[in-house]
Amino acid sequence: MENKNIQTATIGGGCFWCTEAVFQEVKGIETVVSGYTGGTVPGKPTYREICSGLTGHAEVIQLTFDANIISYEEILVIFMATHDPTTLNRQGADVGTQYRSVIFYHDETQQKIAEAVKEQLSEYYDAPIVTEITAAETFYEAEAEHQDYYRRNTEQGYCSFVITPKLTKLRKLFADKLK
Repeated sequence: MENKNIQTATIGGGCFWCTEAVFQEVKGIETVVSGYTGGTVPGKPTYREICSGLTGHAEVIQLTFDANIISYEEILVIFMATHDPTTLNRQGADVGTQYRSVIFYHDETQQKIAEAVKEQLSEYYDAPIVTEITAAETFYEAEAEHQDYYRRNTEQGYCSFVITPKLTKLRKLFADKLK
């Protein structure tokens, strides 16, 4: 039996289908769950409510990872490289606060790492990084049809034109970190 150091990370980089597909490929990731957090409306929101932009929630993934295999810092570097952290409330054609770039930290150590990664990577972008860094809040798991979306819908248009290129970039930049 191996010793694992299981930790949790919660991040949002636009549509959760994209972020989920990226992290399903990464070594050391134990689980990836699409969901919602960071809103102002009480109770569990629905996808339809989230899409309205009125609840304040972001589409996120919550993942568990083995920190003996991949560090929180490495997760954040992959996250920042596989979406555009310089666009406010937007990823491609997806527009609204629900698509914001955000890191929800679970403790002070994660907060410090997130701030350091954001600062370190800022020199690689022409525009300022607008990724929000905020304390984790209640996480609501998205509906079943949003889980494992890319793997179940690879040929769907959005998947082909938006997610597949992200995975190509991931494989090029982080081949040593993939399953």
